[in-house]
Amino acid sequence: MTVLSGYLPFISVLLAVLAGVAIGKAWERYKLRDGRWIDRRKARDSHHYVLGLNFLVANQIDLAIEELSQAARVDADALEIHLILGNVYRERGQVSRAIQVHQSLLQRQDLTRVEHAYVMLCLGLDFKRGGFVDRAVEAFKEVRRLDPSNSYALLHLEKVYEEQRQWDEAARVRQELVAMAGPESPAKSQSILAFLENERGLAALKTGDLAAAHDRFSAALDLDSAVTPASVNLGDVLEREGKTREATAVWEGVVESTPDRAHLVLERLRATYAAAGQPERFLDLCRRVAATHPQNWRARLALGSALADDGHMAQALDQYLEALSHNPHGLTVHEAIWDLLLHMALDRESVERYVRHAKAAVFYLDPHVCLRCRYRSTELLWQCPHCHEWNSFVEERIGPVTKDATDL
Repeated sequence: MTVLSGYLPFISVLLAVLAGVAIGKAWERYKLRDGRWIDRRKARDSHHYVLGLNFLVANQIDLAIEELSQAARVDADALEIHLILGNVYRERGQVSRAIQVHQSLLQRQDLTRVEHAYVMLCLGLDFKRGGFVDRAVEAFKEVRRLDPSNSYALLHLEKVYEEQRQWDEAARVRQELVAMAGPESPAKSQSILAFLENERGLAALKTGDLAAAHDRFSAALDLDSAVTPASVNLGDVLEREGKTREATAVWEGVVESTPDRAHLVLERLRATYAAAGQPERFLDLCRRVAATHPQNWRARLALGSALADDGHMAQALDQYLEALSHNPHGLTVHEAIWDLLLHMALDRESVERYVRHAKAAVFYLDPHVCLRCRYRSTELLWQCPHCHEWNSFVEERIGPVTKDATDL
């Protein structure tokens, strides 16, 4: 009895600690509202919250807002529910409502530093969506101050600078992302940085600074040699500097490395070959690309144009019809054939060849599209097989080009 009495103070302290922990856990989990105790954990697991998330995944935004609003009313202190609800408002286009929801969260006194950073990130996205550029920039910078490891704040900050065409700032932010190993893979980050260097080169080119432009385009290719526009633009700079041979070599490199984008430099090469007194080199180049990559209809179109200019109308038509077989929906191909047929005085045999090829080509027959999920069908369906919405298909048509549209 004496030994047991010696442990009584210790047991009393232990029981008091356990009781305190139990009371704290109960206080954390339960809340008194309107005379009723509400289980906060159950509020987060309520059917409204779960249904809201399900509707959100299914892209049923209105229903998601309704259920998440119900869940938020059940537990007004559930931070994550209000964060999601504000984000849904933003995606719905209700930017002011999203800003209101997220700004109200900043009034809470119990926000941790990380939670504060999350709220500011959402608020920055709201400002960005609403076009409040300066406020978006400040919000993302505040996220970085609160949470220096938050790479998503840098990512969105970079996008703001890109949209404002502030390429130097965008490149600086991208370099920070590369240094901290942001959400993209290292290869993708290098590629994005290369595209930004290309844009900086174009900005220098607009001011007439050929040396700076040359350095930017070269730096872009050092970062990622597959950034095609940098090669095209570097060739342009070299040509303006009088280095036609070097420019030709750069453009020929584009054809060899990315033949599917050879059309970006074909006309440039055609001009340089003609200036050098070697127009046959262009024909050989187009034939080689067409033979190596039969589906490259643009190369066949360029070859046909060159043949037509040399007076080889029948051979040009052969190339155009071959291009038509690979791209029957391309208006450019049809326009080239129409022009050629007019130059041939609408030769009956040539016109009949064109008509036969056009009929044999695979055109979209009565294309229909679902208004909800953009699923395409060649027939009118009453229920979408993708999103299962009823009566959501309309016929997709290409409207006439108006004068206002062509002036844009």
